[in-house]
Amino acid sequence: QVMEGEPYYHFSHRGTRQRALSRHWGWHMRLTRDPQVLWFEQQTVKRRSKRGAGVVPTDPWFPKQWYMNNDVHPDLNILTAWSRGYTGLGVVLTVLDDGLEKDHPDLAANYDPLASYDFNSNDPDPQPRYGDGDKNWHGTRCAGEVAAAANNGICGAGVAYNAKIGGVRMLDGSIMDIVEAQALSLQPQYIHIYSASWGPEDDGRTVDGPGILAAAAFHRGVVQGRGGLGSVFIWASGNGGTNYDNCNCDGYTNSIYTVSVGSVLGDGHRPRYSESCPAILTTTYSSRTTSKVQIVTTDLHHHCTDKHTGTSASAPLAAGMVALALEANPALTWRDLQHLIIRASKPAHLQAEDWAENGVGRRVSHYYGYGLLDAGLLVQAATTWTGTRPQEKCSVQAVQVPRDIGSRLTISTDVSSCSQSIRSLEHVQVQLSLSYSRRGDLVVALSSPMGTTSTLVTVRPYDTSQEGYKDWTFMSTHFWDENPKGIWTLRLENRGDDRNTGQLTSFILHLHGTDEDMPARRSAASATDECLRRDEQGACEDCGSSLYTHHGSCLSYCPPRYYGRARSATPRDSARVCASCHPSCYTCQGASANNCTSCPSGRTFQDITHTCHHP
Repeated sequence: QVMEGEPYYHFSHRGTRQRALSRHWGWHMRLTRDPQVLWFEQQTVKRRSKRGAGVVPTDPWFPKQWYMNNDVHPDLNILTAWSRGYTGLGVVLTVLDDGLEKDHPDLAANYDPLASYDFNSNDPDPQPRYGDGDKNWHGTRCAGEVAAAANNGICGAGVAYNAKIGGVRMLDGSIMDIVEAQALSLQPQYIHIYSASWGPEDDGRTVDGPGILAAAAFHRGVVQGRGGLGSVFIWASGNGGTNYDNCNCDGYTNSIYTVSVGSVLGDGHRPRYSESCPAILTTTYSSRTTSKVQIVTTDLHHHCTDKHTGTSASAPLAAGMVALALEANPALTWRDLQHLIIRASKPAHLQAEDWAENGVGRRVSHYYGYGLLDAGLLVQAATTWTGTRPQEKCSVQAVQVPRDIGSRLTISTDVSSCSQSIRSLEHVQVQLSLSYSRRGDLVVALSSPMGTTSTLVTVRPYDTSQEGYKDWTFMSTHFWDENPKGIWTLRLENRGDDRNTGQLTSFILHLHGTDEDMPARRSAASATDECLRRDEQGACEDCGSSLYTHHGSCLSYCPPRYYGRARSATPRDSARVCASCHPSCYTCQGASANNCTSCPSGRTFQDITHTCHHP
């Protein structure tokens, strides 16, 4: 393909990845040898942002998006990531759900048919089935959280509002192993991120996971997907909290190949529907108790909703944040992303009784993993991250003869044989076979040589099964970056009737990790404070020429109700500050009432006068 505009000739070559920075060897040689070619260069995409346009989107419902517009502290810090120029451009996500309203005016611009399919009716169109009480709204809502278009005057903005979004219709029909496997392996060289908010029943009595085909699809995805970097699977941890369910009894959430996302309310409290387990890696907001506004997103029939909620609302927010990180560094592997998510999650104000410090000084909880995910930290850490060494696995069979469980059973095992290959842990799995008279009464916990204890499964009062665990694999992320050397201890404890009995027949400890000393890497420094000069109170007076001074700190953007301007009219003073908008504006480009670019909830924007009025 030749595009000519005298005197430029722009050749485009299908065989090169769009973002390839290495030159294509074959064409490079041919053009070098061609006597008629005086000069050529392989073009790469450059990052350019419009000047003058603010970071804060002007969409009418963005003022309602409390989890990203600085209304709660901390929020998900999306604005910081956007201010650095990351909006998901070039990243492709798909939502595995009940369909996607592809013609929705806030999704159409980002909709990608190549990332979509309908496995319920076996056709390429993921449009949801209407009628029947219109219950197939879930996929469309999840997609809007990720990639609703920004600055188009409709609804709100997605976390990665320049990403491509597809939908897979798979939950509106009979769900079989083969359907799940097909969805998980859709276009793995084209789609980067798969977001899913489904799994076995959250009834507090089920122990179930992927079948043979879906399990193979996960493994193939991380090994071959995304050009060998690995498909990224983002998973909701489950909504079984009211049934005392535990997400370690869900083989999708507790797979090492999925990033399991927990939920928290705007005030930092735990939602009653949230499940706990040590497979949860990170947390995002899912709802709010203090106002009627929940998560803002696209809805069926071209509508908007501010009522989306549940753990299934948390996972797509995390998927959008991962899209920002992949734009910042497209070379990240599936494991790199898990390392970065851990480093970019902060306990903040999240309420739980079980926060504990692990062996490398990170606080971790069974409800929230490593805490609230911070998009600003995530993209910052992504840009400087150097790839991890290959994943090593070491397994130890710790039970040779069957052991009676009784009221409690403790098994200790020395894993010195593993310390040659693994210096820093990633996922730890415990594969158990046991019989028990009432499965839900059994609490299982694992302790590491560094003193970290992870409760693999809690009491599940509704689980009356007499089946026990048949070769079931539990997983914990709480030992991440610890050195595995030493003695590990598994504790089984009966929390129910004294007459409960059972036998442990097999316990295999699977350690995953690398031979690198990971704690030696610097942790993601919090948005490096580039303050040049402080006053006596410690407030910043000068943030240099690239940041804005705001309330005594340095920001890469001006928050809602503020606009950026030079501090003074003298050219020598290059400092920039955030100045207040007129009270009638939500975003603006100046201090007066006719400098508005968008309006707070309850006011309407007048295009011609750039003012905000009460309707």
